[in-house]
Parts: sequence; C-alpha cells; structure tokens
Amino acid sequence: MSTHVEVGRPITLRDLEDVALRDRPVRLDGDARARVRAARQAIDAVADAGDAAPRVYGVNTGFGFLSETRIDEGDVRALQQNLVRSHAAGVGPDLSRGEVRAMMLLRAQVLALGASGVREAVIDLLIELLNRGVTPRVPGQGSVGASGDLAPLAHLALVLTGEGEVLTPAGYVDGGAALRQAGLTPLCLQAKEGLSLINGTQLMAALGSLSVLAAERLATVADISGAMSLEANKGSARPFDERIVGLRPHPGALATARNLRALLADSAIMESHRDCARVQDAYSFRCMPQVHGASRDALAWAHAVLLTEINSVTDNPLVFLDDEGAADLVSGGNFHGQPLAFALDLAAMATAELANVSERRVEQLVNPALSSGLSPFLAKDSGLHSGFMIAQVASASLVSENKVLCHPASIDSIPSSAGKEDHVSMGSISARKLSQVLANVERALAIEVMTAAAGVDQRAPLSPSAGVRAAVSLVRELVAPYEDDRPLYRDIEAVRGLVASGALLGAVERATGPLA
Repeated sequence: MSTHVEVGRPITLRDLEDVALRDRPVRLDGDARARVRAARQAIDAVADAGDAAPRVYGVNTGFGFLSETRIDEGDVRALQQNLVRSHAAGVGPDLSRGEVRAMMLLRAQVLALGASGVREAVIDLLIELLNRGVTPRVPGQGSVGASGDLAPLAHLALVLTGEGEVLTPAGYVDGGAALRQAGLTPLCLQAKEGLSLINGTQLMAALGSLSVLAAERLATVADISGAMSLEANKGSARPFDERIVGLRPHPGALATARNLRALLADSAIMESHRDCARVQDAYSFRCMPQVHGASRDALAWAHAVLLTEINSVTDNPLVFLDDEGAADLVSGGNFHGQPLAFALDLAAMATAELANVSERRVEQLVNPALSSGLSPFLAKDSGLHSGFMIAQVASASLVSENKVLCHPASIDSIPSSAGKEDHVSMGSISARKLSQVLANVERALAIEVMTAAAGVDQRAPLSPSAGVRAAVSLVRELVAPYEDDRPLYRDIEAVRGLVASGALLGAVERATGPLA
C-alpha cells in the first residue's frame, strides 16, 4: 500500500476510510495537476474576457433560479464568496471529525479529476488541511441531495477562505485563526471556485462509504454471533453444507455458509447432539446463509455504486478539452444524488436485516419454550433473577426503530430554488439514516454476542468450536459470567466496543483463519 492516497487517480473506499479515520496522508497526483492547470485556463479565458464573454453558469451568472442573471465583470470574485457564505445554512448536530475528513478527501478528488476548472491552490489547501489535521465544523443537516450537498459543503468551503469554524478537542475555533495556527493562507476565491467547492455529493458519499464498509464487517460479525447462538442452542451445522448452498449460489450466501462452516468446525457441543431427535432448527438459525447472504449482496451493490461515485466528477458546469486544447464548458446534472440515495436506502435495509434476524436468535435463547434446555432467560435462578429478559427487549426496540429509519428517503422530493431545482434526491437523509441504523445494529449484535456467550457457558463442560470459544473468551475479558442480576447496559456497551472496533472479528479470525 502506498503511504499516500493520491487524489486525481482512482481511490477505493478503504483509501477513504484510511484518510478519514486513520489520518493517512494525501497528495495530488502529478498527471492530475497538469489536467487541473489546463482546465483552469479555460475558466480564466471566460473571466478575462469580461462582459464580452458568453454567459457561463456560475462563472458570470447567478445560481439556481438566478442563473439567467448576468454578473458584471467586476463582481465575479465577490459572486463566489457570496455563494459560499449564503449557502452555509446547515443545521443540526455536527458531523464527526472522520466524516468531515472523508468529505474533504472526496471534494479534493472531484476537483483533481480535472473537469472543474479550479486552480491547483484550491486542491492544495484542501490537502494541507487534511495532512495538518484542520477539520472544518460541518452541521449534518440541510442538504436535499441536489445540486448535491450544498449546505454542508459550503461550511467546509468557508474554512478554506478563512471564515467558518474548525473542530478542535477544546471546542470550535475561528477558521481564519485555525489556518494561521497551521501556517496556512486562506483562499481568495476566483471565478467558479466557490461553485466548484459546493456542487456535488460528497456528504452522502462520505457518510455512505464509511457506513457501508462498517456494515460489510457487521455482516461477518453477524455470522459470528449466529454461530455462537447456534452452539448455545445446540443447533445443527448441516444446513450450511456447501452442496445445499451451491444449488442456489448467490455470492453472499456462499460466503456466509463458508464462514459458518469455519466457525463451527470441530465443536464438542455439536458432536454431543449429533443423533438427537430434532429434525430442523428455526429459520433464524437454519437460514443464516440466505438471510445474512442477501444483506451481503445488497451491500456489495451499494459498495460498487459508491466506488463509481467517489471516482466521478459531480461538479457543474464541466470543462472539456479537445486534443488541441480548445475548451467546451457544459452544464449538466452530475451533482444529482439519486444513484446514491437508492443505494444507501438499500444499504440501510440490508444492514437492519442483520439485527432483525439476530433478535430472533436471542429470543430462541432466552425463551424457555424455544431453547434447548437453557435456563429461562439464561438466569441462574429464574424467577428470583430476570437474567437477559430485558436484553431481548432492548434488541427488539432497536429492531423496531430501524424499521422506521428504513423508510426510503429516496422516494421523496421537495422542489427548491423557485422550482428551478424541481426534483431532488434526499440522498443526504439516506446517508444519515444509514449511520443511525448501523449504530443500532452494532448494539443488537452485541446483545446477541453477550447472550450467546451466557448460553455457551451453560453447556460446560462441553466445549464449543475454536471460533466460538475465541469469541466467548474475548467477551469474558470484559464481561463477567452471568450469576446474579446486574445492570446490563455497561456490558452491552463493552461488547458493542468489541464489535465496532473489529476486536471480536480479529480474535475469532486468529482461531479460524480469515473469514469473508
């Protein structure tokens, strides 16, 4: 892996995650710099022609409904700063540091692809902010997903001009002061540069990319928690036979079944009931390849959409140069977020389904009418103690909340800009809902892991498979075996930390080898 992520060349979702969450450094690709310079010359030619130049949207015209309004030659620069200031109308809770850094990288990537017509200095300053840890304050609400994420991106752009606010561990500081402290000079925006900084899908693409990567990992955690519950309930691994899944070979189902076979190999618990009278397990156990696998396939499609998006130009208008260097400036609609809105709504549904089926497995373990000889609610002395009764209720609450959050934002549209922008995607809402669903699923899976570990404990002295044993052992490092009733909220959050950080997956893979 290269030390730097190079904007202006294809990047991956994992590159994005590395910059956003692990502060991987960024630089501008050399070939991209030449393309940026050439495209800028076309914008300069329009600006230098002054009032004799033809009208070019956002260069010498107003914006949205005001696109037919010609801007005087002397006001072209003021137009860009006014645009950024007026569009910084974001509301609601601020985005996290990682989410803003992901937006910044994607904004630099769009501009570096060489069709926007900004100066190199704009991209260079974005990169310097990333590499020096200067993170603009960006409220998370206020975008309708076309002309892209205008309000959030305007808050980001303000800091480039020495205005706005910057996030620090101690709170917010003035954008200009933060730039001076970092040894950076604010931009004086030139023709089209304000518009190029705020036109695009970078909020929804940033949040969506980080969430989809996390959701893909949760699909594997769901395989682990499901295997733990299966062991605790003395279920069968036979439904995961590769011959069965091979007759309906959806890629996600094949991957989940392969994981489950690895997770359940050589289990003394399973061997102990090989010849029992039970014919079939409940669907929440038996159909894990089909259910988890469907989520995997949906997330894979969303991943592919996002990969295309983060390597696309979503600005407007765009600069096209022919082989002789002649320029054509064309207005279009690449900023519209509909492709992402659909993908992120589906990703939310796919992620939520991992919790839906997980909660049903928890019910199988705590309900004495369903479990295979486990104590009611996994309590040591049921009646005197309630055990995991309310842990299942908490999981049900999370699942129900996700049902509301999974209502698709992408089917809504409210016209804006006096009807000029008469259809919008609401993709930013799709992205924000996906982030909320993801957090709920992390907690639901943590509840299953914790509950299943208590069920496996009751199977002693029989030992589970190596993969399940590794998971239980890690949980027991943070969460004591369940004896008498105690508040469970600390235990749930401790296990959620193991789920979200990748520690649980890492511990299991050390026992099983790599999982899909």
